[in-house]
Parts: sequence; C-alpha cells; structure tokens
Amino acid sequence: MRAWLNISALIAIVLAGQPRAAAPALVADVATIGFTVSDVDRAVRFFEEVLTFEKTSECEVSGRPYELLQGIFGLRARVVTMRLGDERVELTEYLTPRGRPVAEDLRPNDRAFQHAAIIVSDMDQAYARLRRFHVAHGSTGPQTLPSSIPAAAGIRAFYFRDQDGHFLEILEFPPDKGRAAWHRRDRLFLGIDHTAIVVADTDASLRFYRDTLGLHVAGESENLGVEQEHLNNVFGARLRITALRAERGPGIELLEYLAPSDGRPSPGDLKANDLLHWQTTVTTGTPSEADAALVRARATLVSPGVVRLPDAALGFTEGLMVRDPDGHAIRLTAVPDHLSPQSRR
Repeated sequence: MRAWLNISALIAIVLAGQPRAAAPALVADVATIGFTVSDVDRAVRFFEEVLTFEKTSECEVSGRPYELLQGIFGLRARVVTMRLGDERVELTEYLTPRGRPVAEDLRPNDRAFQHAAIIVSDMDQAYARLRRFHVAHGSTGPQTLPSSIPAAAGIRAFYFRDQDGHFLEILEFPPDKGRAAWHRRDRLFLGIDHTAIVVADTDASLRFYRDTLGLHVAGESENLGVEQEHLNNVFGARLRITALRAERGPGIELLEYLAPSDGRPSPGDLKANDLLHWQTTVTTGTPSEADAALVRARATLVSPGVVRLPDAALGFTEGLMVRDPDGHAIRLTAVPDHLSPQSRR
C-alpha cells in the first residue's frame, strides 16, 4: 500500500511539472469597447467632431431581459455604436435609473481605471486637434517612450478625457511596431488598438482572461521612467504591462502598478448605469459553455445566467455580463450569423 502511495505521489509530481494545456478559446472576438455616458447626443458629437468616428447604429432598450443582462432594475437606455476603421465603441445613456458621475479624484492607478487607445498617424497633428477642441488633459503632454523600454521604445502617447471624465488615449507607433494598418497616412485617426485596465495582480487577471476566457498573451513589458510618469500622470510610476488578444478585435491590456502601490480598488457597488462603468463586449460561440466556465472559475456574475434578448437591437441575441477580479465588466455575447464580425467588415 505504501509503495502504491509513493508511486501515486511521484506521478502527481511529474504531472505537475508538465506544461498546462491551453484553455479553449471561449472568446473569438473583442467586438466593442463601451462605457456609460450622461448625454449620448453630446458624446456622439464628441466622437464625431473631435475623433472622426462614424455613427453606425442607435436604439432604445427596456424590459426584463435588458435588466437581467446589465444588472439594473427599471432600465431604459439609449445605446449608440460608433466606428473608427474596423473597431467600435458603444455609448450608453441610462434614461432611468440615472447613475453616479465619475469621481473627480479618479487616478490612472486606481483599479476602476480603463481607457481605449486610439491610433493616430501623426501625434503632433492629433494633439493640436485635441487642443483646438479644448479637450481635458490626462497626461501632461504627448510622451515618446525611450529605448530603455525595448517593447515600447519610440511609441508616442497621450491621455485625455471626455466631457464625463472618461480617459482615452491617442497613440502613434514607430515604423518597427504595430500592425501594418497602424501605419496608414490617408487619415489622422485610424482605429482602436486596445482597451487598458488597471489590475491589482497580473497573475490573478491572467487566470481570468487567459485561463478561463482563452485570450492569449501577445506581449509583455515593464515600463518606468519620467516619460511613463508624465504619460500616466502618476509620480514614480512603474508598471507591469501584459497585452492580451483574441482571434479578432482590439486587445485587452493589463496595467499592474508595481509602484506606487496606493491605487484604490474599484467601488464594490459599481453599477452599469454609473458613469465609471465600462464594459468590453466579446463574442463567444456558446454562451452556456462560457457561463459554466465562469461559474467554475467563481467569477463575479452581473447577469444571473445567459439572457436571451427579444431581438438583435444591440447586435446580439443572447449574452451575460461578469466582472473580472478587479471589477471590470466583460459582456459575453452570441452574435447572429448575419451580424458576425466577418459579415460586418
């Protein structure tokens, strides 16, 4: 009996040392990056006039399925989708119930922080355009990341804020970095490369995004120095950055502040109608399987399960919303064939 136990223990040790099998890719596409706004008409004008996005759809939704999906009782909302290149943002105004504004003291190292990174062909022209529209600064000014950060060397970036206080970023890649599409010169604003979220523990976030949802790690970097401090507007900033990708769509970038470590957690009572709320919508072939995987992973559910919608007004017919370990919202959806990413392009 003792020999059998010893052999069993040896097998367990050997198996523990084997490479872990890759998780099945529950997520096929990062479809939209969305957030809640106080006035959707004003937000549309901002994205159209300042950033040259194009409005592609608008609807008003209410009723039990939408309440269950978003976790908001008595919901009535206007939802507008806007496109830049192949990527989309979703702007949602809750007509009822109204949520809370973004706190004025929100900092880029707080874990509720999220932004969308918009690629530009010319940083100087893009920054000058933002100044003409009197856009609020998030960074002290455009920053060029130095050669001491090899993975980011030569990237130029600038944080700014919309009228509700949401952070956005413009970013220009040097010739040796970024997709070929990010080096076009036929227009100033090209598309959305990624959404970035602040996390407390990269490894815990990887267990959610990589091991449960099946996104893959596309790049890693550790960023520090005066340029990074001025970009994030955080004195002494030192970040562990992990880029994640699905098969299609923008990336999801994890920002872990190794220093300073005083970033505040996301409010425990954050709701989808609060202006601090962002939601990254991803597509999955089988929401029921995704739901089961998220329950096994003990994810924080916003929806009580897979919700079937009465129509495809939002671009999908069933889905559910969860929060990651730091409170960032992910909405997993099933998209009808005629609205699939391939048919939309």
